[in-house]
Amino acid sequence: MSEYILALDQGTTSSRAILFDRQGQPVASAGHPIRQIYPQSGWVEHDPQEIWQSQLISAREVLAAAGARASQVAAIGITNQRETTILWDRQTGEPLANAIVWQCRRTAPLCQALKARGLEPSFRQKTGLVIDPYFSGTKVAWMLDNIPGARARAERGQILFGTVDCWLLYKLTGGRVHATDYSNASRTLMFNISRLAWDEDILGELAVPPSLLPAVLPSCGVFGEAEPSLLGAALPIGGIAGDQQAALFGQACFRVGMGKNTYGTGCFVLMNVGHDSLPLGSSLITTIAWGLGQRVEYALEGSIFIGGAAVQWLRDGLGLIATAGESEAVAASVPSSEGVYVVPAFVGLGAPHWDPLARGAIVGITRGTTRAHLVRATLEAIAFQTRDVIETMESECSLTLPDLRVDGGAAANDLLMQIQADILGRAVVRPATTETTALGAAYLAGLAVGFWKSQDELAGNWRVDRRFEPRMEASQREELYRGWKRAVERAKGWASE
Repeated sequence: MSEYILALDQGTTSSRAILFDRQGQPVASAGHPIRQIYPQSGWVEHDPQEIWQSQLISAREVLAAAGARASQVAAIGITNQRETTILWDRQTGEPLANAIVWQCRRTAPLCQALKARGLEPSFRQKTGLVIDPYFSGTKVAWMLDNIPGARARAERGQILFGTVDCWLLYKLTGGRVHATDYSNASRTLMFNISRLAWDEDILGELAVPPSLLPAVLPSCGVFGEAEPSLLGAALPIGGIAGDQQAALFGQACFRVGMGKNTYGTGCFVLMNVGHDSLPLGSSLITTIAWGLGQRVEYALEGSIFIGGAAVQWLRDGLGLIATAGESEAVAASVPSSEGVYVVPAFVGLGAPHWDPLARGAIVGITRGTTRAHLVRATLEAIAFQTRDVIETMESECSLTLPDLRVDGGAAANDLLMQIQADILGRAVVRPATTETTALGAAYLAGLAVGFWKSQDELAGNWRVDRRFEPRMEASQREELYRGWKRAVERAKGWASE
């Protein structure tokens, strides 16, 4: 009998593989960092072959670390950094160029031109998304127009497009399967989330030939089998979901109104809103959470572009800390940030502001400001951005988030979690298993092959590690938050002429 599910978690800064047992517990993990390529200001790229090789090596290493054979694995689940865009040759499987990463802002002029033509209401109504460089559609259009010969080859049907999940699936199956799932398709700005189909009108506006596009399938189901030579057996690939939707599933947020925040490179707040997509608000996006059989469920999402990446900047850019983990002790060495605010708008601001021209700012500095104040203000910025999103989310969908389930690397920072509870004024709940992104992919794959029988069984696996209750006085909380909003206004539009 199979004992494990293998989850492949391809993220923005690393490729990881985790084996999960029947209780949803991680048995072993392995991972490798991937290079961040910055050709010019505001541009971010990855090497698609490095993504693939690092993910394959991680998968092999995790089996070795667990002393497991491929025959003991029931299925593979894939979760991935979303929106990152890859084009490759249909015949050779060779990428045409580096992947354009979700953080990349190079298509801001194209997005502005689409908005100037009055297209955003139509795009928003069909896709649930705003027109922003974040999403894949304008990245595809840019690549077709800027990679020599790409458009002509695409019009001849010689080019394939995929987000990272699609690329990994293609490579795992030896090029036999070109497909994605509903959750990832809903992040491309080209998929109609009500009709569950690629939207012909939007493809026309972006000048993207339909022949590039993958088939779109439910998130839970067998997509194909891995080449036996890769891992030692023809393992079924049974689940795919974008990283944030996978985390929502891994957190067992199966009921309407339940939500989570993942503290990774960025921060992503998602709330389950059920089977009917909501009337669209002005500041957040509606996305497909997952597809189970013929049914999809939707989520309201607030995407914060810079979360843990701000702590990395403290370490790598400013040299204020030696490790990301050190941020907790340094920030805790002062009782407050003494009026200092860090607005980490390094690649613009995401939800609820959607300002690609915003840039990072530090305000409130005095002669008495120390590195500890800057480090603490950076952690507070993560919490403030999360409150921005949750307040908007509750306003636009008329639901109240009872508490916030948290995961991701920075969720291990107890001080950040307490700051988050204080700034929100409600409980923050950290589960015993914080690898919820990979766990969600494992759960989807396991359900597809009968390794787990139901969502109720999965919900029964969820356990609390620690619950953080707010301690801050409401008056202090609101005073700090007013200061944050003033700081954000200073950062908006900075890159405009």
